[in-house]
Amino acid sequence: MAAEQSSFFSVLAAGQRVWAVAAIHGEAERLRALHDELGARFLPGDRLVYLGNYLGYGVDVCGTQDEMLAFRRAIIAKPGTFACDVAFLRGAQEEMWRKLLQLQFATSPGQVLDWMLGQGLEATLRAYGQDPRDGRAACREGALAIAKWTIQIRHAVHARPGHDELNAALRRAAHTAGNELLFVAAGIDPERPLGQQGDVFWWGSGYFAQISAPFEGFKRVIRGHERRSGARGVDLESYAATIDGGAGFGGTLNAVCFDYGGKAVDWIEA
Repeated sequence: MAAEQSSFFSVLAAGQRVWAVAAIHGEAERLRALHDELGARFLPGDRLVYLGNYLGYGVDVCGTQDEMLAFRRAIIAKPGTFACDVAFLRGAQEEMWRKLLQLQFATSPGQVLDWMLGQGLEATLRAYGQDPRDGRAACREGALAIAKWTIQIRHAVHARPGHDELNAALRRAAHTAGNELLFVAAGIDPERPLGQQGDVFWWGSGYFAQISAPFEGFKRVIRGHERRSGARGVDLESYAATIDGGAGFGGTLNAVCFDYGGKAVDWIEA
């Protein structure tokens, strides 16, 4: 079944190749090194997609987003390259951040906050000058206190140029216009249609590594993060490819270039 073109998905125009950047997890220094190399290898007709999980865990979450925005500007300034040729996906970290800003509506906000903090969100909060203890205190006081705290967080994000716009630009998945390649943050469920994947895109499923047959006609499905602890790594041999090098967890940050036939034709590791 052909992929639906909607506001949920980024559609990459016909070109020669697509560069995919794996989960970054706040590793701004690695991202800068990767961008230095990628800028030299980026060719006319190339496209670029960041596969989510820019936030969390690492030591420079805000610097990571600043670097992504700066590199996007440099890429779309190249002759023949347009804004739609660069896509940003939502990963689990970005989804948790979105939920945090709505924490006052959660049934058990204290429990939800504690869980998210343990999943890497604390690094993002501190990057914006916020103390998790203030959030816990607000949860004890009630919805009004939580709302005031989340408004404070929104102001901190707004103070960083481009960060609001980046959050608003995140998409659930990206695919090439001819439906050759599908890019996701963490996985898909092959039993669901593309338009019904929901949060599987960023939380993944246990089925991804087992997918051996084409999904909805795509020649290849590529993800940027393997969420299972100890299972992170690169798999470019399978139909369902994984390019996670473990950035944020002591590993490397990877970018892999795929041609429109689904073959990995170039690789950068930082």
